[in-house]
Amino acid sequence: MPPRERLRRLLETQRFQQFIIAVIVINAVTLGLETSTTSTAPYGAVLVVVDHLALYIFVAELAAKLYAYGWRFFRNPWNLFDTAIVVVSLLPTVGGLSVLRALRILRALRLISVLPSLRRVVTALLTALPGMSSIVLLLALVLYVAAVMSTKLYHATAPEYFGDLPTSLFTLFQMMTGDAWSDITREVMDEHPSAWLFFVVFMLVCTFVVLNLFIAVVVSAMEEEHAEESVQATEELGRTVLAELASLRAEVRELRDRVPAPMNGTARAKGTANGGSGSAGKNGTNSGGRNGSGSKGATNGGARKPATRGAAGRRRG
Repeated sequence: MPPRERLRRLLETQRFQQFIIAVIVINAVTLGLETSTTSTAPYGAVLVVVDHLALYIFVAELAAKLYAYGWRFFRNPWNLFDTAIVVVSLLPTVGGLSVLRALRILRALRLISVLPSLRRVVTALLTALPGMSSIVLLLALVLYVAAVMSTKLYHATAPEYFGDLPTSLFTLFQMMTGDAWSDITREVMDEHPSAWLFFVVFMLVCTFVVLNLFIAVVVSAMEEEHAEESVQATEELGRTVLAELASLRAEVRELRDRVPAPMNGTARAKGTANGGSGSAGKNGTNSGGRNGSGSKGATNGGARKPATRGAAGRRRG
């Protein structure tokens, strides 16, 4: 087996993936402990060593993948994602680039590329972006219309919430998230008792309609991604089965070529007939010879008897 193929199989094993996941988790915990003074005081040097060791492991993993897959390494977007995170971690963190030290925690995002379930969710979200764009446009339109209306209606009553258009947009966005929307509504209702109708309709449209549309689009995208993965798995299984059948046929053909062909049935029957004729001829010759000798003896014996009787008559006479 070529060394690249051997290394590729090692990188795709479940044990190696579990090892990388453990390194990512340990590195994330280490970076979290570095934010605590109680942890860095006694164990600061150990945390730095663990952080550098994890970075070296990530670099070695990327180098091994680049050697094993060649140019196919750059065709996988998740490999590019991992490369970008590791490159950011390798940048110098001294001088004006000391802010990049905070970006080391991005290594924890490598769990997305390692765990298949997280990859499936992120892929579904990216697939749902075209559908989400229409929903975002609809939500922005609803927010803009409601902001203009609320500014014109309630700018004098609650200028801190609806004094101008940007303030109204921020207030309505805050209400859409469910943060203190009832307090804002009650403050406006002290001067405008019928204001509840405007705010209730706004909350129903934004919270229960538009946001649920986001969820529906994401769920639909996840179902499509799961269906595509199922089809790919089925195709891969079919290719594997066909490859196994081809190898089995080749082995059976090779065994047939090695085993000698059995004797033909006609040749066997012909040989048996020839052997039977030869035996019959031999037995007939032997029997005939023996029987002929006996007959000859019998004939000779019959000729001798009259001669004996004639001699006896002459003696008597």
